[in-house]
Formats: sequence, C-alpha cells, structure tokens
Amino acid sequence: MVRPRHKRVTVEPVASLQESDVEKVVLCSPRGFCAGVEMAIKALAWMVRAFEPPVYCYHEIVHNKLVVDRFIDRGVIFVDDISDVPQGSPVMLSAHGSAPEVVAAAKERGSYVVDAVCPLVTKVHHEVKVRAGKGYQIVYIGHDGHEEAVGTMAVAPESIHRVQSVEEVNALPDFDQPTALLAQTTLSHREWDSVAEAARERYPDLFTPSRSDLCFATTNRQSALMGVAERCDAFVVIGSANSSNTNALAQLANEAGCPQVYRVNGPDELPKDLSGVVGVTAGASAPEDVVQNVISFLSPTLGVEEVTITEEDEYFPPPRSLRELLTAVDVVATLGLGGPVSARVPLQDRKVGASDVLTTL
Repeated sequence: MVRPRHKRVTVEPVASLQESDVEKVVLCSPRGFCAGVEMAIKALAWMVRAFEPPVYCYHEIVHNKLVVDRFIDRGVIFVDDISDVPQGSPVMLSAHGSAPEVVAAAKERGSYVVDAVCPLVTKVHHEVKVRAGKGYQIVYIGHDGHEEAVGTMAVAPESIHRVQSVEEVNALPDFDQPTALLAQTTLSHREWDSVAEAARERYPDLFTPSRSDLCFATTNRQSALMGVAERCDAFVVIGSANSSNTNALAQLANEAGCPQVYRVNGPDELPKDLSGVVGVTAGASAPEDVVQNVISFLSPTLGVEEVTITEEDEYFPPPRSLRELLTAVDVVATLGLGGPVSARVPLQDRKVGASDVLTTL
C-alpha cells in the first residue's frame, strides 16, 4: 500500500450551476485515468483517425459509458463476439485482456489488429502461462464474469480456479500439485487480503509473485480516498457501474463511514440537496472533464481543496503494431508534403493526455 504523503492545494471556486449548500469539495489525487487506460484510449483514437469507419473493438475499450459513447459517435462498433467483426476490418482488443483464442481469431479476421491490453494484465497472463506450464494449480482471486478475469482464466483453463470469498477458497480441493496465487489487477486490498490469507492457510507452500498483481493506480486511488473520507459529509465516486475499481472506491467510502456515497457517470445523476464537505474522486477509466463538470455542479462556496498522496508518472506507450503503423503513416504524409523524412517531428504521444484526445476526437 502507498504511504500517504499529503499535499494540499487550494483551487479557485468554479462557476456556479445552481444554488449550492456544498461548502467545500475535497478532491482526491491521484484520480481518473491510469496509465493503461491512457494508452488504450489514445490507441483507439489513433485507429479512428487512421482507418475509414467502422473500426471494431472487442469488448468496451475501457469500462466507462461516456468514453464508449464518444467512440460510438465516431463510428467505432463494440462487439462481444469476435465473429461479429466482418472479414478484413480493423480490430482493437480492449484494455482488459483477451483470451488467446480471441486474439488468434481477431488476427484471422481483421485486416489490422491492435491489442490494447494493459501491461499489468499481460504480466498476470504471463504468470498464469508460466505456472501452468510448470504443473501448478492456480488460485485466482477475481470477479465472476469480469472481462479481465474471463480472459486470464482462458490462458490455462484446466489449471486455474477462480475464487472471490473465503468460503470459495475453503471449498477448493486438496491439490496434489504445487499451488500459486494470482489476482485480477483491479481488486481492492480489502477484497484481496482476507481471501489471500485464507488461501495461504489452506495451502501453506503457496507461491505468490514477488511483485503484487494489484494495479498500483487502483491502490493509489483507494489510498487517496481513505486519506480524506473521514472529513467528508458525502462522497462522489465518478465512474460506470461495470467498472470494478470504481465500485471498489464506492465500497471503501461506505466502509469508511461516509453518510452518503454516490457512484455516478456524471453530474446529472447527483442529487441536488448535497451539503457540507463533499469528497470527489474518479475511477481509473473516468475522464477528467467529467470530474470538472461534477465540481461545477456542486459549486462549493469555499472552493476546492485538492489532496495529493502521491505523484503518478507511469507511461505505457502505444502497442508496437500501432506504433509501426503511425510511423509509416507519418513518413508517407511527410513525403506527400515534399519534406525530408529526416526532418519530420517524432510523434509526441506521451505529451498528449487521453482526456484531451477524447475532447478533440
């Protein structure tokens, strides 16, 4: 768990949209887009610009309704079965990771395939493959039906056993083989701790990776919330209902004793009678412009206090296949304009935020 380091910044009050009884907004940082979501959103945006519509995406690119709707408006078609992709169409695979057979089917059908899986999910897939190859039985802590869990379990379906509770751990068989413990990356520590402890008690020689499977961004957002929750009369968690890490944030706010907790897609889902000190955070797939719209709706009379527990500077570059495509397009465009390839300006992906990409999409 990240050790909290508080840095308080007073932000000027935002424009009022209503008569407000909210005194102050306490804004958590880090919040919103993580490095994996940044990479996936920008990658799909590049696909939209590089190909004639429609571009197909297997599953929602990230679990956020507003983000998905923005891409639908630009001609992206999201499918839950790769066979729904017409032969020869450009295809992107979502950030949550896909089963090996889905990746193979996409490459067979698609004219151009980009796998936008988060590198942290790739790490878990690799560990499943390695442990299964060495004869391990794998206890995997994850949510039933979650796309990341489904994709991970498909890597070695005969060797992996998904659990979500202590009771499910206790119901597992006694394995004759060595046993490993892995996890869905977006779990909260509270979801992980008791189940992992039960697994260790059940299988004393349990293997666990040297580096936690739990996503650092998820952990940071949870730590930021817990650092301010006791000060708040209400808490607003921005993100969609099918986002695991967003739901974990809302649950933590409830467990911290916040009298009112609201998980919302945007300001239109908030009640109009909030008052006092309101905490605000956002799940890892929620855009920053929605955060600012929520703050505008709350219109705090004493402004916004941003509380930062740590700085995040992680960056995941676009998938290699997409980088190669963008470089080729860039070279062709430079030559078409009569300029020397040696003089072209390199792509500045790292300097462009996904929220800005969505705004200008």
